[in-house]
Amino acid sequence: MIPDKDTKIGKNEPQKEKYGSFALFDIEHFLRRIVKNWYWFVFMLFIGYLVSWVYSKYYAQNIYASDLSLSISNNTSSYFTPSQSINFIWGQSGNQDGVYLKKMLLSRSHNEFLVKELDLFVNYSTKGLIKSTYIDKTDSPVFLQIDKKHLQQIDYPITLIPKGGDSYEVVLPEEGQSTNLYNYELEGFQSVNGYSRPANKIVKINEWYNSPNLRFRLLKNTETPKIKVENIIIKLSSVNQSVNGIVSTIGVEFDKEIGTIMIITKKGFNLNSTVNFLNKSVAELQKKRLADKNIVNKNTDVYLQNNIDDIRKKLDSSAAVLNYLKTSEKLYNIKDRDEKSLEEIKNLEAKKADIVSKISSLNNIKNTLQARDFDKMISTNAAGFEDGFFSASVTELKALYMKKREMATIYKPNSEPMKEIDRLINEARMGSSGSLRNYYTKYYDEINKIDRQVAEANSDLTSYPEKERKYLDAERGYNMIEATYNSLLNRQNEAQMKVATNQSDITVIDPAKNLGQAPIGPNVKAIKSAIIFGLLLIPLLLILIGAVLDNKIRNIKELLSATKIPLLGVIGNNSNENMLTVLEQPKSSVSEAFRGIRASMRFLMENNNEDGKGKIILITSSIGGEGKTYISINLASVVGLSDKKTILLGMDLRKPKIFGDFKIDNKYGISNYLTGEVEMEQVINKTKIPNLDVVTSGPIPPNPSELLMSSRNIKFLEQLKEKYDFIIIDSPPVGLVADSYELMKYSDANIYIVRHEYTEKYMLKMITEKYHNGEISHLGLIYNDYNKKQGYGYGYGYGYGYGYGYFDEDKNYKEPLLIKIRNKVQTIFNKK
Repeated sequence: MIPDKDTKIGKNEPQKEKYGSFALFDIEHFLRRIVKNWYWFVFMLFIGYLVSWVYSKYYAQNIYASDLSLSISNNTSSYFTPSQSINFIWGQSGNQDGVYLKKMLLSRSHNEFLVKELDLFVNYSTKGLIKSTYIDKTDSPVFLQIDKKHLQQIDYPITLIPKGGDSYEVVLPEEGQSTNLYNYELEGFQSVNGYSRPANKIVKINEWYNSPNLRFRLLKNTETPKIKVENIIIKLSSVNQSVNGIVSTIGVEFDKEIGTIMIITKKGFNLNSTVNFLNKSVAELQKKRLADKNIVNKNTDVYLQNNIDDIRKKLDSSAAVLNYLKTSEKLYNIKDRDEKSLEEIKNLEAKKADIVSKISSLNNIKNTLQARDFDKMISTNAAGFEDGFFSASVTELKALYMKKREMATIYKPNSEPMKEIDRLINEARMGSSGSLRNYYTKYYDEINKIDRQVAEANSDLTSYPEKERKYLDAERGYNMIEATYNSLLNRQNEAQMKVATNQSDITVIDPAKNLGQAPIGPNVKAIKSAIIFGLLLIPLLLILIGAVLDNKIRNIKELLSATKIPLLGVIGNNSNENMLTVLEQPKSSVSEAFRGIRASMRFLMENNNEDGKGKIILITSSIGGEGKTYISINLASVVGLSDKKTILLGMDLRKPKIFGDFKIDNKYGISNYLTGEVEMEQVINKTKIPNLDVVTSGPIPPNPSELLMSSRNIKFLEQLKEKYDFIIIDSPPVGLVADSYELMKYSDANIYIVRHEYTEKYMLKMITEKYHNGEISHLGLIYNDYNKKQGYGYGYGYGYGYGYGYFDEDKNYKEPLLIKIRNKVQTIFNKK
């Protein structure tokens, strides 16, 4: 096809930059390669399904999860649990008690206690033919109890094989014994001298197994396991490994509607293990919370008991004085006693004694707070008040001191974070101190008031003689001490009652249970899909990489769009054994394509050299192997058959080819003529086509470029133009040497050969630039070796449109299935 002649007219600089630029990625070629390699995708699909089936059946370890829900209620103030009314942790708000419990559940100390209490560093599993399965301790017929005073090798599989009765064979690995053993008491590693592999040994229940790297005994499971195992594989792990492994599998969430309800989840390879762990974990947490709540009350009980002991001594001493006065001074029956005033004074002094006792308790709280000895704090009830704000302040202060100790390991003393934590500590300290000052003020005001009332009542007793007043003073002292004693006893009873009636503020709503829950992981379907998709991705990526790296010309439309050079025609794949396709297969589609090119050439030579002389047609390409000689031979043949006197010149002096197919001797050729060895008539050879002569290249000369550019060669061409209608030159590739560019100065038409899936895209850049810069004119392209099965093309049937009974190839043509489907669909939609 020849595009419009004005394709070279009106070019501007921005357009020129686009010439010779091909797309980086050919999506059409990519999709066709996928279709072409369909069998690889089918193969990978089969392999992917097989691998995923083997994985799911023999290697996938099921992951189970159990959960427990509990309610948190904090109806008593405590220094050791967070308050709902104040943010005891930096920047946190809302359910502070729940956050505190969450931190406890995930804390190292809590989980380390469980690991040691439940021997969670002993891991049980069983192995079938291929797959190993984790089991719970309760699923094993025996438990392994280690000697913690003995060094043990961790991550070392110990296989127990039942031998009947209470006997088990201990089988250790052939290799892997280590000299770096773990000390469970110190929770660290120690090195030992090298030793030989311990031999297999049969042990009985409660019998100690001894080896350099292990010491343990087997204990019988008192409950009958629900599953039967043929072997038990036990691995020991360090305490730190066990704690980290457990913490990573615990999840804590709060109910969205009721914030005091907490849902704890535990994941693991065995459902029973997760259930047992959750229930034990929460049970221990309940004990800890109850103990924390009772610490204050127990401290108060001890404090009050000490005060009661001291007051009891004073009470005994005061009673002795009073008894002495009664017996020695006979003052127990004072006449005319003012009982009303005495009773009032007694009541007032009892109140004062109670307040003094409360102030003493207040002093204890104040001193303990200043000493930061929070574990010895007594209840504010001992000081006669309950103040949620003060309790929250103390709790916050305790949490801030703990926070400061943690931060001190990271930050410098004068850093901004440390200054900020100090500021918060000062605020909390001022808050707690302010609360205490208010109660001091209140109590001292009450004492002053009582003192004034007592003074008024005493004025009525001044009329008594000195001896009677002495007795009354002793009696009042005794009453005051007795009142203090009774007050302390009452408060001690309250503290003891709280200890006796206190309950944990954690209530389990739904304990963890084994209800046969299905595993939550792994997501076998997703993994299967991932395996299959991953394997399918391999050929896809290889094809994609190949398509991205592929730089060959495969698309005629892209070729014309990038080069803007006229297309003379498309030549199909040569099925002939030699290059003489036009002569030997005249009815083939390829021969017809050459006839079409012969007709198109006149557009290149139009208005060119209308002097009646022969036309020189130069044929070149980028590199060798693109079919330049093949095109030259057949184009010369088809022109010669059109009754035009034609000569074919083999001017590719470096690589002579033409002579073989025409069965011509290459002894003498153009190289001999240009060096003056022979005359023109001696190098011109006749062929089977009457109007076609051939001049071969001749022997390869040492200076081919100089010969082709010599005046003798130019004169040679001029002489041939006088004798022939067409001179067709098979010239050297322009991508390798520049000879053809020089010869183009004398040609009337230039044909550039591009071979399908062979010519590299970058090779066309130079010829395209020269054409659009006006350095080369009368240039046309021939697309060679196009394969009809690829389905690419320009759509005009240049030697590749079989199937219509028009060419010789049609008798062997089988219409592809996709083409059949397409034609059938077109037929349906084209019906009127």
